[in-house]
Amino acid sequence: MYSIFGVGARMGWIYGAMILSTAISGMAQTDPGPRPGPAGAGGPFAGLSANEKAAFAAGLARFQEVDSVSGTMPGEPGLGLGPSFNGNSCAQCHAQPAAGGTSPAPFSPQVPVANPQVALANLDGATNSVPSFITPNGPVREARFIAVDPTNPNSPLDGGVHALFTIKGRRDAPGCNLAQPNFGFQLANGNVSFRIPTPAFGLGLVEDTPDAALQANLAANAFQKQSLGIAGRFNTSGNDGTITRFGWKAQNKSLLVFAGEAYNVEQGVSNEGFPNERSAVPGCIFNVTPEDLTIVGPGGGTTPSDVTEFALFIRLSAPPTPTTSTPSQLNGQSLFNSIGCALCHSPSLTTAASPFTGMSNFTYHPYSDFALHNMGADLADGVEQGGAGPDEFRTAPLWGLGQRLFFLHDGRTSNLLTAIFAHSDEGGQCTTLTRQDSFSDDTNGSVFQAQANSRSCGSEANAVIRNFAKLDRSQQQNILNFLRSL
Repeated sequence: MYSIFGVGARMGWIYGAMILSTAISGMAQTDPGPRPGPAGAGGPFAGLSANEKAAFAAGLARFQEVDSVSGTMPGEPGLGLGPSFNGNSCAQCHAQPAAGGTSPAPFSPQVPVANPQVALANLDGATNSVPSFITPNGPVREARFIAVDPTNPNSPLDGGVHALFTIKGRRDAPGCNLAQPNFGFQLANGNVSFRIPTPAFGLGLVEDTPDAALQANLAANAFQKQSLGIAGRFNTSGNDGTITRFGWKAQNKSLLVFAGEAYNVEQGVSNEGFPNERSAVPGCIFNVTPEDLTIVGPGGGTTPSDVTEFALFIRLSAPPTPTTSTPSQLNGQSLFNSIGCALCHSPSLTTAASPFTGMSNFTYHPYSDFALHNMGADLADGVEQGGAGPDEFRTAPLWGLGQRLFFLHDGRTSNLLTAIFAHSDEGGQCTTLTRQDSFSDDTNGSVFQAQANSRSCGSEANAVIRNFAKLDRSQQQNILNFLRSL
């Protein structure tokens, strides 16, 4: 969909599209769709103590709280919304199939609701227009601009989130005149990269997995990975050099950072981790900063901040429960391993000693190595985060995939088979991306140019996708059935 670099990459995209077209046009195999029935996620980790379960419940309540500008609007008791924002509650975006998950949609078997961002645009008198890429049946999205000035070939990269809405016109924001970004202009110049919410279930286990365990897992099966063109590397903290692992490009170190950044960027709430207000224009600041902080009571006791509670809720949540059991699903699981999918989507990892009951030395099944991999020009978003380049993404964990409604970082498809083939980009020779390179957006045929210096060598998944394409229809269906059982 995004960023075709040069003739070699363009021809690779055509080749990949031919494979996809051939596979889909004559296939009997279909995506079974989101799994119905219980969510199998959203609850506390099994085995927690009574106190830990109470902490989980308190964190969940904060996670579901709805924010307004100063906490004065009926039904919106949280404080600090805006001046710019994408949502007014964590659970608004992280809703499917339960609080803590990912984007909801009307076709969900568990949470059949329209994209909440549509109604949010004009809530409480706000005067926002709904951007064209936000639709009732589409995914919750955030928008990043790739270049600072898409009309300037020498423009530096941007990469930051530009919030969809502002508090202008809201009844609790008198006098604020902050305008929305001009998304029409940015879209016309191919300068927008989308992201959808990542599920938060079970991430305390990921946080407590030692760097050494991740490194050993990435180093395993080296010959097989090399023969399939799979490499991978970790994004790391610029401060202490340890592995970062949260976010689409594994750019965040901890769940506290992950929650604090999201609270500030998505809801506009300044907090202990990100204490400075975004879009702090005159006439639009109504609270002291940070708006969310640990409160010290008269006797010296403290009330934890929202961000602390969010992180605790995520940290203590259970991983999704798979339902793999039928012969087709079990055959699909075996094929998933044999064709090479499991070399990046690692089935098992083990935690270190944990302060939480039952989480020590616990083997869990995320179906991710949490490493960065080159995914080629077709998936490249032109955004650099930490050490991750424009076409690098963290291996998306597949646990819980059975009930997801949208796939890939930008939610471009709801069809699992389409998402699988989108991993392929037969670009062939490596291409150096410089500030003179053009990135094209297949959604509207527009072109922008941006400063960049990195290498695109096609997708590391190419050989695995070729293996998948060679399977007969029943085998491909088995893999789809297995994935929808996760």
